Amino acid sequence: MPAMKRHVAVALLLCAIATFAFGQPAVKPFSADTPAATATGNPFVAPKDWTLRAAGPATILAAPEGDSWLALVDVSAGSADEALAAAWKIYRPTATWPVKVATDRPDHDGWSHIRSYDYLTAPNEKRTVFAETSYAGSAWTVIIGDLSDAVAEKRGAQLSTVFSRLLPKGYSRESFAGKKAHALDAARIAQLTDFVELGRKEIGIPGVALGLIQNGRIVYADGLGVKALGHPEKPDADTLFMIASNTKALTTLLLAKLVDEHRLTWQTPVTSIMPNFRLGDAETTRNVQLRHLICACTGMPRQDLEWIFGYSKHTPAGTLQQLGTMQPTSKFGALFQYSNLMATAGGYTGAYVVHPEMEIGAAYDRAMQDYVFDPLGMKSTTFNSARAKAANHASAHAQSIDGQTVLASTNINESIMPARPAGAAWSSVHDMLRYISMELAEGKLADGKVYISSGPLLERRVPQVEIGKDNTYGMGLMVDHTYGTTIVHHGGDLTGYHSDMIWLLEHNVGAVILTNADGGWLLRSGFRRKLLEVLFDGHAEADDLLKADAHDYFAQIAAERKLLAVPASAIESAKLAHRYSNPILGDIAVTTTAAGTTFDFGEWKSEVASKTNTDKTVSFETTLSGMVGFEFVSGGVAPKRTLTIRDGQHEYVFEER
Repeated sequence: MPAMKRHVAVALLLCAIATFAFGQPAVKPFSADTPAATATGNPFVAPKDWTLRAAGPATILAAPEGDSWLALVDVSAGSADEALAAAWKIYRPTATWPVKVATDRPDHDGWSHIRSYDYLTAPNEKRTVFAETSYAGSAWTVIIGDLSDAVAEKRGAQLSTVFSRLLPKGYSRESFAGKKAHALDAARIAQLTDFVELGRKEIGIPGVALGLIQNGRIVYADGLGVKALGHPEKPDADTLFMIASNTKALTTLLLAKLVDEHRLTWQTPVTSIMPNFRLGDAETTRNVQLRHLICACTGMPRQDLEWIFGYSKHTPAGTLQQLGTMQPTSKFGALFQYSNLMATAGGYTGAYVVHPEMEIGAAYDRAMQDYVFDPLGMKSTTFNSARAKAANHASAHAQSIDGQTVLASTNINESIMPARPAGAAWSSVHDMLRYISMELAEGKLADGKVYISSGPLLERRVPQVEIGKDNTYGMGLMVDHTYGTTIVHHGGDLTGYHSDMIWLLEHNVGAVILTNADGGWLLRSGFRRKLLEVLFDGHAEADDLLKADAHDYFAQIAAERKLLAVPASAIESAKLAHRYSNPILGDIAVTTTAAGTTFDFGEWKSEVASKTNTDKTVSFETTLSGMVGFEFVSGGVAPKRTLTIRDGQHEYVFEER
């Protein structure tokens, strides 16, 4: 779980709103994504509803909320750092955020001398500030991101639209359109396994399981490394890993089967299936069709903290009731906003159709077994974690607060069970390849039998909302056209388990990669690029990008560690109350001894580190492996002391009891 902090300064924000107009008249927002260019002609795409202003060498994109900007500044300079300094003088010369960490990136997409910067902001600022410098031709292009946390989260797909299409003037991205995929012979498979081993070592992942299928035949299925640190057993194609959000595609497959049986349609209003279905917004509730539950397109934001804390009190039925508190933060269909709770509702809606007489969690488990796992021959796949851990399974690992790979606490993974249609399945390479084989065969099983009609199956890949200009989200599946060939995929991320499943429709190739450590998300993402390079003799970029990602990952951990006092400051800990409570997230019991300070949340507890922020506030951060980085900002005075935790679009205040 990444650190729960993105930052922004209210005072600086107000100053920015007052001074940011550059003396120009108001600009009309774009009515659609629109091609644009920087001052020297580097093309990009300006997102719908944003505005654009030119100010000399700076091209300024402003988000509709009026508190967030992207500055694209073309400058001449002798180095990346000099280019960055020049860009800030043009964009906002009074900015004082210090650089938290800066890392170099390999040449990519026609750019060279790429350097990324992450800035240190105070949590109460609720702001994300970053920059990147790139060189092409005879000039530098500097991107400065100056965004409220809420905008950075809910408009992430629009930010991707800008970044993914920002290319040097005259440059054309590599394309594999029209090319035939090579056979995955022993030499090419070795390139892929070498890449996995590179990533495993660079990132500190104990074990990885990998599967490859081509033209209906498994060409590789095995594991590398070990299932658990300190033990010699290596993973294999039958080793179970949590597949996290890859569960969503299996959930939507259940729904597709019900559509195929004409028991409902993708357009069926959810309230006609489950009359008690409610969201916090009545209009959205009325408009939600079955497909919308798993399209990430209804404007409902993440509310993951609400199922991470106090999860022992949650039930599947209670999770559905929790939807009644959710309010959309963008218009229906306008923005990609990933919602685990909405996907959960999708699975439980299908379960209710199949077994209306059963408790909804048990109904879902039974429906998935009967409609998905058994017909596909996924004999090991399960939602029963006790059963999985008693079998051939990989243990979860995470980075400690000091960046060492250790066994992870898996409380977050346990907390997903009440919301299991969104991400609680355990599976293996062999089982996932059976599923991918059916997807590639458009509904047929290995023996030629039709498992599902192609119509309902393929509808899950139809774009429901854009993730960027070259990527779309369907129903539990992403479709990527970045390099001119169609890739269908989805990733999964929980504590200590990160996975990806991939298939190339036009080339009858599929892959699954399962990892057992945090940082595995870097490997799973990089593997998609490596697979294309191997299949199509693409430019050799994946290895260097993976090394840079690993370096950046650990640089971020090290930079954060420098800010923390472990054990927590005795002076600051003495100012804490003994108990805090929040009506949604539950209670925190605080214990301070000579050895340190501990926050006890009921289901789990962690020693906390303390940190003095740039605005002189003090934060306490959890240090438990697998649960590192939950940040609580201390405030108030007795008897009204508070601890505040935030996600991108929500704030939860624990008050002294």
